[in-house]
Amino acid sequence: MTRTAARATRTPPTPGARRRRRSDSVAAAAFTSPAFIGLTAFTLFPIVMSVVVSLWSWPAFGDREFLGLANYTDLLTSRQFRRVIVNTVLYTGLYLPLNIIVSLGLAIWISTMRRGRQTLRVIFFIPVVTPIVAQVLVWRLMYQPGGAIAGVLAPLGIEAPNFLGDSSWAMISMVVMSVWQGFGYNMLIFSAALDQIPQSVQDAASVDGVTPLQRFRSVTLPMISPMMFFATTMTLITSFQVFAQPYLLTGGGPGNATETLVLFIYREGFSAFSLGSAAAAGWFLFALILLVTLVQFLGQKKWVHYDS
Repeated sequence: MTRTAARATRTPPTPGARRRRRSDSVAAAAFTSPAFIGLTAFTLFPIVMSVVVSLWSWPAFGDREFLGLANYTDLLTSRQFRRVIVNTVLYTGLYLPLNIIVSLGLAIWISTMRRGRQTLRVIFFIPVVTPIVAQVLVWRLMYQPGGAIAGVLAPLGIEAPNFLGDSSWAMISMVVMSVWQGFGYNMLIFSAALDQIPQSVQDAASVDGVTPLQRFRSVTLPMISPMMFFATTMTLITSFQVFAQPYLLTGGGPGNATETLVLFIYREGFSAFSLGSAAAAGWFLFALILLVTLVQFLGQKKWVHYDS
């Protein structure tokens, strides 16, 4: 009865209150519209158009023809496309563990130092912010037959291989350069995670007579596992989208040995002007990234510890 009476005696909003409410709604729409317009123009519309284009024979010049799923089936039956997928998976399989191991190892080493931590972190982060073109030029010079690496190996009686011209070495050379270029980012993430481990926990493990290796496995890894999951997932996603390294360092060669999915999409779209095939390949890339990301999230329960 009390609620009914209160509802019956509730006074309607005054005209001034209604005007203020409308004014607030207009202001909110005005402030959010630029972001919404940008999201629609540069994200939602391209996504929808890529689906449409992937179903057509869509040359940059000439007549368009609806093909349905023919672009997708042609890619699946293409030996070159299958090779590109294998190259991308191989690159990710080599780059991901090396990046994590190097980043975590350096972060642990820096965490044991009493002085110079910030300086070392800045130094190791420099390759991340250095333009990739400049880094590729330096690495190409080092990989040349008469380059710096060959000069170091020659006095040791070791003949340097053809790093960029040999298909068995080109992928390894690209991975090494990529690890150098990208390890600093994960190193900072792991350093921040290590700094959050309470010293009392480390001291308690030392008092219990735990060896450094046991302490790392039983204390350090579980406590930084959320950050490791984040770093692993982001590194996995970015490695599947690698483009600059194969494009600038090897050109995808020799013999398509280092051609990756994004480089294939670029060439299909901007060299062969086959926009439909490029769009279909882009959706294959999306499906591949989505699949491995889902596997990551489903498997995190076995090794990621969010409790403190």
